[in-house]
Amino acid sequence: MFSFTRMISSVSAALALASVSSVLAAPVLNNVSPLVSRATAPSPAFVIYTDKFVSADVLPPAAQLAGYNVVALSFLTLNGALDQAGAFAALPVDQRAAKKAEYASAGINIIVSAFGETDKPTTQGADPVATANTMAQFVTANALDGIDVDYEDLDAMNKGDGAAEAWVTTFTQTLRQTLPQGQFILTHAPLAPWLSPNQQFAAGAYLTVNKNVGQLIDWYNIQFYNQGLYTDCEGLLNTSGGAFPGSSVFEIAANGVDLNKLVIGKPGTAADATNGFIDPATLGTCVDQAKAKGWSAGVMAFQFPDADAAWVKAAKGTSFQ
Repeated sequence: MFSFTRMISSVSAALALASVSSVLAAPVLNNVSPLVSRATAPSPAFVIYTDKFVSADVLPPAAQLAGYNVVALSFLTLNGALDQAGAFAALPVDQRAAKKAEYASAGINIIVSAFGETDKPTTQGADPVATANTMAQFVTANALDGIDVDYEDLDAMNKGDGAAEAWVTTFTQTLRQTLPQGQFILTHAPLAPWLSPNQQFAAGAYLTVNKNVGQLIDWYNIQFYNQGLYTDCEGLLNTSGGAFPGSSVFEIAANGVDLNKLVIGKPGTAADATNGFIDPATLGTCVDQAKAKGWSAGVMAFQFPDADAAWVKAAKGTSFQ
């Protein structure tokens, strides 16, 4: 999803990409479960992504994720389910159901994260309706609690012609037809600058997406890293400055996005991102400051095992213990 994402201020190299039009690789549907998930979106949300190999069981014992209430299997891509998403879907039905029950008992929802850094859905010509229908089928076939949309098509967003925003809008609307609100979790994971007004994103980026379909999105797992910003509480919460002013938490809220949908996303360690890491204890003081000003959305970490139960306990500060 997020590690080593290009800074969006950089000039993207021209890519020789074959058009895939509406073709999305078939999801892993072996050992399909007949169960359909029903999940109420938690608030606040404490989200952990898992992309690295953990074990043959795919997910760790739930106790190792104590303090989180959502785990995102990464990633479901245009080429099918890869890494932890693919490994979970490939488990035998009974093993997958047992892990799902274990996590449910611990109050942890299991969702899948779509796309990630390497997918460029708009640029590659993927059909948003067909892609959404296939990915929604993956969610229901594997009895997951929902889906996270980690759209990172920088080339399309930087064009500023509205194609990226239209693609994400249609994709989100189509997902909700199969994954109704109140029954399935639907989140997005935008880069923080996409939620601020900037001439680089002439069509509005995620501010336009939020206007179009924000009511369908449960919350945003915002990537506050990889942009050379958000390295202290002031820059993270109040004044981002730099190349992307207006993209701190409270500035994004002032831009018209619901404050309590703004989940603060950070790398688990400095190695999980190019920059933007804040140690969890310091992040906990930022969380306390934000909570005192009326924010209560939650925290996201990329990724397990670098961010574990101890990490999120520290990152919650004193506000969410």
